[in-house]
Order: sequence, then structure tokens, then C-alpha cells
Amino acid sequence: MNSLYDFIREQLQALAASHWLPQPFEYEFVINALMCALLIGPLLGVLGSMVMIKRMAFFSQSVGNAAMTGVAIGVLVGESYTSPYLSMFGFCLLFALTLKYTQHRTTLANDTLIGVFLSISLALGASLLLFVSAKINTHVMESVLFGSILAVDHTDMNVLVGVLLVCALVGLPLYNHMLLSSLNPSLAHARGVRVRTVEYVFVMLITLVTVACLKIIGAVLVEALLLIPAAAARNVTRSLPALVGLAVLIATFACVAGILLPMQFHIPVPTGGAIVLVAAQVFLVTLIIRATFSRFRGASV
Repeated sequence: MNSLYDFIREQLQALAASHWLPQPFEYEFVINALMCALLIGPLLGVLGSMVMIKRMAFFSQSVGNAAMTGVAIGVLVGESYTSPYLSMFGFCLLFALTLKYTQHRTTLANDTLIGVFLSISLALGASLLLFVSAKINTHVMESVLFGSILAVDHTDMNVLVGVLLVCALVGLPLYNHMLLSSLNPSLAHARGVRVRTVEYVFVMLITLVTVACLKIIGAVLVEALLLIPAAAARNVTRSLPALVGLAVLIATFACVAGILLPMQFHIPVPTGGAIVLVAAQVFLVTLIIRATFSRFRGASV
């Protein structure tokens, strides 16, 4: 895979040197970030549509913030503090599955339960970070919280490719079952769908994508990019396939534009913030379109 990355990078840098592409394409870290953006855009668009339909936005936010605890655990057990993926994936998967398991066995409202788990995770992470503060660079935590194109390397791209393959191999065959269980769990159960199993699979996919996207978007804002493109697409679409397709396009555009615009115009904002701001502007445009054209006002998916 690394040789493929190098080939793509060399071609883009040659085009930038010939002035066929903007000047930021001359830098290796920008191309790395853009390749990651082209991978996560489709993932966030498809999964974000399901997150919106299943009303799990707060759930994905809690998983993203749990990654801070995963980073602290990784440093404590001796992982590389720049890419503690084993600890982040391990802790976040445990966090998400435990939360989902508890949801099925309590009468508490989902938002209350998620808030409790999120508070515990943040408190644990803050406590552990006191022990590792001497070993970890503060910029590492900034990249986890807000994203950083400077921190993207071949390891991050390989992780994204791996997550993309897992989502394709696991999520695509179960997509219709996940959709039906989201829209009508009773009908899904009547048709032989194992609703709870499908829910656990979906939770694991959200967790994998969330952790894999932290270097680009950041833990604080990854939930926003899961939700905003899907919400924008819903404003101007009248069918589910159109919603998913447009959400993929918006998420991909936001990722690419959010990386390039600050570099091109020297805007001192974090990558994650720029990406979400671009997505928010698209959302405002679709909101205006929905309010202006009557055929979109009654549209629902």
C-alpha cells in the first residue's frame, strides 16, 4: 500500500509543480490528508445517514470523546503516543458495546444513559492523563480532539483502508437489515432479522469509523460530520437512495474543501473545525433551498 501512496503523491506533486494543481498539493502531508478525506467521505456519508435515521448522534459523540481515554491507556501500556490505535479501538469498542448492552437492560432514557457513560469516560481519561502528561506531547491530544493534517501518516491511511474494507464487507450485506430495523424493528423481527445483533454490528461500525477519523476531524467534531451532511441531504431529497448519495457527496466535499481552503488562504483554523464549517455552510444552503422551493418542504425520508 505504501508504494501506491508514494506513486499517487508523486503524480500530484508533479502536477502541482507544473501549476496544474494548487500550490498546497506540493506538500506531502496535504496529499496524505486528502487521500484520507476521499476515504472517509463515503464512510461518513453512508453511516451518517443511518445515524440520523436511528437518532444516534449523541451516541457517536460519546464514542469520539471516549477515544481520549483510549489514548491515555495506550501511553500507559507502552503504545506509540502518536498512533495508539490498539488502545483506542479496544477501549472505544468496549465502551460502545457496554453502553449498548446496558441500553437493552435499563429503563433509563437513552440520552441519560449516554450522558452517564460519557461522564465516566471523560473523568477516567482526565485522571489517566495526569499520569501520562510527562510522556505525551500536548499536540498529540490536540490532534485527537480537533484533528490535524500534520499528524496524518501511512499508518493512519492504512487504518482507514482497513476500516473501509471492514465496513464494505460487513456493512453492505447487512445494510437492508440495518435500515429495516431502524425504520420498523417489529417488521424487521417478523421478517427474521436479528434486530439486536444488527444493532451491535452497527454500533461496532460507528466506533471503527469514529476512531479511524480522529486524526482528520477530531473527537470533538467527528459526530458533527456524521450528522450534518445527512441532515443537509435530507433537506433537499425525497428518497432514501438520494439522501445517502447526496450525504456522501457533501461529506466528501466538506473534507476536501476543509483541508484545502485553510492551506490556500492561510486561515489559522484546525482541520476538523474547517471541515465542519464547510459542511455547516452546505447545510445552510440546503435549508434555504428547502424554505424557498415548496416541493422540498414536505419531503421526508
